[in-house]
This record gives sequence, C-alpha cells and structure tokens, in this order.
Amino acid sequence: MSKITADKIPIYQVIKNHIVSKIQSAHWLESHQITSENDLVAEFGASRMTVNRALRELTMEGWLYRVKGLGTFVARKKIKSELLEIRNIAEEIIERGSSYSCEVKQLKKEFINLHVALMLGLNKGDEAYHSIIVHKEDDVPVQLADRWVNPVFAPDYLSIDFTETTPNAYLTKIVPFSKAEHILEVIMPTESVQDYLNIEAFEPCMLLHRRTWRNKDIITYATLIHPGSRYKMGVEFETGHQV
Repeated sequence: MSKITADKIPIYQVIKNHIVSKIQSAHWLESHQITSENDLVAEFGASRMTVNRALRELTMEGWLYRVKGLGTFVARKKIKSELLEIRNIAEEIIERGSSYSCEVKQLKKEFINLHVALMLGLNKGDEAYHSIIVHKEDDVPVQLADRWVNPVFAPDYLSIDFTETTPNAYLTKIVPFSKAEHILEVIMPTESVQDYLNIEAFEPCMLLHRRTWRNKDIITYATLIHPGSRYKMGVEFETGHQV
C-alpha cells in the first residue's frame, strides 16, 4: 500500500482509521495478527512512537489486543447491543417477523438554529437537510426519527424516497461513518410527540441522541424517540469471568 496522507488528520489517526477499516470490512477477522509495527512504520512513513500510539489507543478502545513477544491481534467482540450499534430499524423489525412501514412527515432544507449548529459542527443560520419520519411495526408507531443531515455528505438526501429505504440505510451506503455517539435519556412526550407516536401524555419515552462522524466532520444529528411501552433497549456483554 502506498503512503497515505490526509490534510489536517494526524498520522496516528490515519493509521487507526486504516486498521479499523480492515476490521470493519472483515479483511482482518477476530484473532488475526495485524501488520507489524516495523511494517506500519515503513508503510506510512511514520515514527515508531506514532505507530505505537495508534496501536495503544486501538487496544484501549477494544479493537486490538497485544501479546508481548508475539504481536498485535484483532480483538474478539465483547459487546453486542442494539443500543451500542447503528442498526437499520426496518431490518430490526423484519428480523422479528413483523411488518415494517413508515410515514415521512417532513423532508426539506432549513436554516439551522444554534443548538443544531452545535450538534452538526456548523454555524447558526447555515442550511441543513431535515427529515421527520415515524417508523412503524405492524402499523404501530415505535420510533420518531427527527434527523438533521450535513448537505455536504448527502447532497441528494431530499430526493430519496424514504418509504423505500431508511435514512440509516441510505446514509450508511453513501458515506460510511467512522465514529458514532449515543446519549440516552428518559423524557415525557410533548404534544407533537404524542401526536406522531399516538401515545398518551403520561407515557414515558426513551430519547436516543445520535451523532455520526466521517473522520472529524459530523454527518448527521438525530433524535430517536421510542414509546416506553412499545420498545426496549438493552446491552449484552461478557465480563470474561465465570459465575
């Protein structure tokens, strides 16, 4: 592979991105011994300290594990959860044996306020694409997806038929993300949320704030609201200890 350079991206991050892409594409499988430090130094024209930093951070982040005297290997996955993964809700619903449908309530370009600007890393008054979609399982609303998209990454977003594909599926296909953030909280529904999800005012909802990045740039900011009585999220993990 030729030497990789990227404006404004530190070389250690370039190396990290390269390794993660190999893992995510299944080119390197679990327990695979990755390229040696010496070879990475030569491939990227980086110092040994820089390569070591990249490998150390990926080890701390759970992508790799290192065996003294043997090398560095792809770590086994320890955590599986819809909460921790970016899942296509249509696929989730179909996998459960249910029927999926949706209603596109809004799909347009808007000038953004300060909050959305901060979430997208843009400036107040910039334009962004805004979609509001109600996702349904067996015709019952289970998610209200209010999504803002940076037009730079998805210039055709407004022309997509989101009754045929979900924003998640479309965006993942055209601009794979390199980083994601999930923040979960419990809220009481506003009147508009009650109308969209067909729920009562007293029903608690789960609100998932999601942002995705392409390197240092934010692709999308979404709030995903689920009625507490119709949806659940969980985390399944292994500690490595037997009980």
